[in-house]
Formats: sequence, structure tokens, C-alpha cells
Amino acid sequence: MDMTEHRTEFDHALFNAATSRGAPLCVGIDPDLDKLPQPLRSVEPARGFETFGRGVVDAVAPFAAAVKFQSACYERLGQSGLVALEGGIRSARDAGLAVILDAKRGDIGVSGRHYAAAATNLGAQAITLNAYLGMETVEPYLDAGLAVFVLVRTSNPGSADVQDVPLRSGGTLAMHMGQLVAELGRQRAGVHAVVGATQHEQAGVMRAVMPDALFLLPGLGAQGATVEDLCVFARREMKDDPTRGLLPTASRSVIYAGQGDGWAGGVARAAEELSGQLRAALSAKFGPVGAS
Repeated sequence: MDMTEHRTEFDHALFNAATSRGAPLCVGIDPDLDKLPQPLRSVEPARGFETFGRGVVDAVAPFAAAVKFQSACYERLGQSGLVALEGGIRSARDAGLAVILDAKRGDIGVSGRHYAAAATNLGAQAITLNAYLGMETVEPYLDAGLAVFVLVRTSNPGSADVQDVPLRSGGTLAMHMGQLVAELGRQRAGVHAVVGATQHEQAGVMRAVMPDALFLLPGLGAQGATVEDLCVFARREMKDDPTRGLLPTASRSVIYAGQGDGWAGGVARAAEELSGQLRAALSAKFGPVGAS
């Protein structure tokens, strides 16, 4: 598939940002009242979240290709939280970052269309989805112009109870979901997968099932996955793809790397270090982007 054709707005933004930054790093923005830098804990929560989100965006923008906003963190604050979320998304887009709304929606029909409209109204370019009601849950988001990241094999320990269940026809439930993602991806632009970075022992299986998919890989940093773990998920044949088919995500290890009045500097240093490690690891294993 030619990376320059048939891309959604998200895919276009990610391609440009990963090319200019030199690495496909995604930073998850998951604000927690108890973990915010001390100067932001004394202000009204929604204002603190908005200041924090904008500050993280400014700090990581020179080094990251994308940001992923955890919708639940903002939704718990009601209308003021959604205003803060919208402001953070606007800042990220202004900074040239690709923007994912981590909402894990999964309803069908008119409910799916409402959720898709809500995501686009917030300014998101992509969204995470739980498609265990079937792939019809995905269509409303694609119709709305969003890219989608469908949960396939997640990093939480309990996921094995469902996703590793063997099927009588062979393989596992996660592999079957991956096959559905791959099939839809051959028909529609912007269909991607969530695969936990901690599941690197299943990387070969997941890539064989979804050879062309972009993998959103949560688990880098605080959850224990390393940059070296991520390389096994790469899509080797895409020489002109700055992501190599990967979008590794780090959250806590980056966004809470700084405290006190100079907290944003700590965030920037953590993002710069992680981006550099990722760029070096991918280049060492596969060569610079564009190399044959």
C-alpha cells in the first residue's frame, strides 16, 4: 500500500509529524488529580487539567508525533472537563501533532454515530474502539472521517481471560479480531489496531495476521515494555513509512517526569530521551527511513 495515498486526516498528520520528529512516539495524556504537579493541585480541577494538558503538549511537541488523550480523565469532571479536553486537543493540533481520543467506544447504530460525532466535535482525528459487538461498531467512526484503533491484544493481565481463548477453528479470539481488522483495513483507510507493547512474545503472530496495520502500542515505560521490545512489532517492508507500522505510547513515565514550578522541563526531557531511544533502535535494526 502506498503510504501517500488513501490516508485519513489522522494518518496524514501522523506521517508528517513522525517524519519531522524522526520517531513515531505517542504520549498519553492521562491527568490524575493526585499526580498533577504541585502548582496545579490547588486550582479548580478542570482548569488544572487544561493547564496541564496544554503544558504537556508544548513540552512534547518537538519530540512526539502524536498524543493520546484519555477521555475518562476529563469526562469525570463533567462539562468543564470536556471544555478542558477540547482545549488540549486544539493545542495539540495547532502544534502539528496527530491526535487520538482514547475512549474505547463500542456501541452500534445511532449510538455509534453519536459517539463518532462527539469525538469529531472535540477535534479528535482518531479514536480507540472496542469492537466486540462486531465490526459494525467501527463503521460510524470511519464514516465520520476518523481513523480507528481497534482493541486486538491488550496489555492488561486480565485480557488473557478473553483474548487468548482458543477457537475451535484454530488460533485465538485476539487473532480472529486481528483478521477482522485486517480485512476491513483492505477496504477502508484508517483502520488500525491496539496491541499491548508488553505482549511482544505475540508480535510475530499479530504482525502475520495484520501485515499492513499500524499498531498503537501502549505499555512503554511505566508498564515495563522497552524500546527494544517494540522493534519486533515493526512492519519491515514499508521503507517509506517513518512509523515502521508502530505507534509506541508512553504516559506516566513522560507526563509526570517533572514536578514543581519547572515540571514542563522534566516532561520535555523525558519525551526527548524516549524519542531518541526509539529513533536509534529503529534505525539500528532497519536502517534510516527510505533506505532500501
